[in-house]
Amino acid sequence: MPAKTFIRKYSLKSRKILLQIILLTTLAAPLTAGNLNASNIDDNRLQAAKADQNNWLTYGRDYTNQRFSPLTAINKSNIKNLKPKWIYETGIKATFQTSPIIADGVMYISTPFAHVVALEAGTGKEIWRYKHVRKEKRLCCGPANRGVAIGYGLIFIAALDARLIALDQKTGEVVWDVPLAVRGDELTENKAQLKNDKLRPKTKVTGSTGVGANMAPLVYDGKVFVGITGVGFGLHLESEREGAPIGTVYGFAGKYGRSGFMAAFDAKTGKRLWQFNSTKPNWEGSFTQKTAYGHKLPRDIAAEKIAANKYKNAWKYGGGSIWHAPAVDMERGLLFFGIGNPSPQAAGETRPGDNLYTMSLVAVKADTGKVVWHYQQVPHDIWGYDVASPPSLFDVKIDGKTIPAVGQASKLGWYFVHDRKDGKLLFKSPPLIPQENLFKRPTEKGIRITPGPGGGTSWSPVSVDEQRGLAFVASMHMPFFYERKNIPATKDKPAVPYYVFAPTEEPRFGTLSAVDLKNKGQLAWQVKTEQPLVGGVLATKSGLVFTGEGNGNFSAFDAENGKRLWTFNCGPGVNAPPITFAIDGKQYISVAAGGSKIWGFPTGDKVYVFALDE
Repeated sequence: MPAKTFIRKYSLKSRKILLQIILLTTLAAPLTAGNLNASNIDDNRLQAAKADQNNWLTYGRDYTNQRFSPLTAINKSNIKNLKPKWIYETGIKATFQTSPIIADGVMYISTPFAHVVALEAGTGKEIWRYKHVRKEKRLCCGPANRGVAIGYGLIFIAALDARLIALDQKTGEVVWDVPLAVRGDELTENKAQLKNDKLRPKTKVTGSTGVGANMAPLVYDGKVFVGITGVGFGLHLESEREGAPIGTVYGFAGKYGRSGFMAAFDAKTGKRLWQFNSTKPNWEGSFTQKTAYGHKLPRDIAAEKIAANKYKNAWKYGGGSIWHAPAVDMERGLLFFGIGNPSPQAAGETRPGDNLYTMSLVAVKADTGKVVWHYQQVPHDIWGYDVASPPSLFDVKIDGKTIPAVGQASKLGWYFVHDRKDGKLLFKSPPLIPQENLFKRPTEKGIRITPGPGGGTSWSPVSVDEQRGLAFVASMHMPFFYERKNIPATKDKPAVPYYVFAPTEEPRFGTLSAVDLKNKGQLAWQVKTEQPLVGGVLATKSGLVFTGEGNGNFSAFDAENGKRLWTFNCGPGVNAPPITFAIDGKQYISVAAGGSKIWGFPTGDKVYVFALDE
């Protein structure tokens, strides 16, 4: 892109800074692979990542997924001097959600459509680039990818065409490439099913049930952990208005999808070692009438039990996508992750029962995949309240007793905190966003629900400052209209119920909340943002909290009170998780600015790295 065209989008102050960066980047000499100093990342380094101030070695920085850095060079007194150091343009303008990995001065990022780039972290110079060639062109869930993993001289990427690929860390050459799942063996919803719907939108399909992967893998103890997505995605249509968020989402009763899973692969060979399936035979569970935290569900249990025999194989199509990298309790050898909605989405008629293990936070043995416990947030979900945000590990004190805990920010709007030994709920926060018609069934006229299927907290990772006892949660207020319809009966087929989600035409906003872990989840503070927050949070020991918005603003807040201390407008939406790292004692902050089409935020292709103005 020509420099004049590029800088025209920004404020005058930002334009002056960016033009200087562009000129410096143009004049700088190219970097060669021979200049690299990225060491082999082994288990010792990965397990000690929490104490490593300079690097960012896993998706959540370390196995606790706290996304908290001990760096203090950038602090409240000098944050005003934070400026862009360099900008890298990927050349791919699409929903951009990457969380960079930093290892010994080298940055590794994934781009939309699962390409991978290695950059010199201090200058932004490209070292190598892997171009992913899809074996399957149809996308289940859009082009976004959330990052790579590093270990044993390899870079790992989970691709949107349901493949796990290992690249040579120094060259980007493919070492091995294995399929996660066979695509095409699942029944997919399609637009033709709406031919009798007078309100059928004239827009294109942006996604539907199908197998893919977009989470950042996790490397631990010689294994690579990765799950699949899209197995209960429903039919998504583009918005009819340019720049508007997500269009219409449809869920049809029937045999749509397949079971999701989390699997472990041998990091050296790609051999599958174990697989934990999101659904299982007898997934009906106890047919509970209430959530585990006491909210009554609008279920006809008697009718579900009658239908259970007719749909006894529903678990085979049962969904349960996995959207995020797990957390690891190294002491107990446990892996923690959340599971998405059951399939078919919204339509519960053909999947009676609780639909285990969908909509659950689960703990499994890292060496075998055997389940240790699960906590189901929404049995028999019909609202799309996936457990989508990565869990974090920390300790809490209750009645003078220290308890190893796991926290998870939900689409429901609550932050849940559990005992990580057995899953017992210790406490949950007050609602972090408005709740209306929560757990209400749709009607033919339709009802307004909030949070809608976007959340609450969507896939956005949380940051935990354990010393201050605060969890920083990014959330969105985006109400949806929810209605029930029928595909009319024919001579050969009975009427088929289907369900429609569509965002309402009303103001939307975000909240950044500090959940007090020392006070049983009460709010320490909360700030309201102009845009719904989706992307994630970074906190540092110096008392700064970073997050971005869809309007391009990337901001730092005071961890003690939520006061906004600094903002830079990046142009495209900042809808990715920020990170921080250090080279030769100098601290940097990095974030991707590429927006999100599904939320209607301007897309772009930039990775920003900020440093203090010298």
